[in-house]
Amino acid sequence: MSYHNSKLVNYSFDEAITKVTDELKKEGFGVLTEIDVKETLKKKLDVDFRKYKILGACNPTFAHKALQVEETLGVLLPCNVVIQEKDDKVQVSIVNPIESMKSVGNEALNEIAGEIGAKLERVLENL
Repeated sequence: MSYHNSKLVNYSFDEAITKVTDELKKEGFGVLTEIDVKETLKKKLDVDFRKYKILGACNPTFAHKALQVEETLGVLLPCNVVIQEKDDKVQVSIVNPIESMKSVGNEALNEIAGEIGAKLERVLENL
């Protein structure tokens, strides 16, 4: 399994951000952070980069469950979603929580990661 799941979408870059945000809400996630990588690299390094945003998505119910099982799990939160230009297409990539939780080594997280993974898969499917 890969550390992410991705899909090319038939939306403009800005439409993809809106659609992803809407689909995340349907699955109980909110966007806590938004990082504009293109803007940041231009500002900090004066380099040009493709349109690339990272959305930090969180489902409070599952975050609470996971933090009760593994108190330092916050270092792996939130669930990141990347929207980026790829040639003339837009790609949406979402972290695979099942794979990222394996590194923790706490089997109690497996069920939670599976439930979160199913929700994030639905987000991609609905784009």
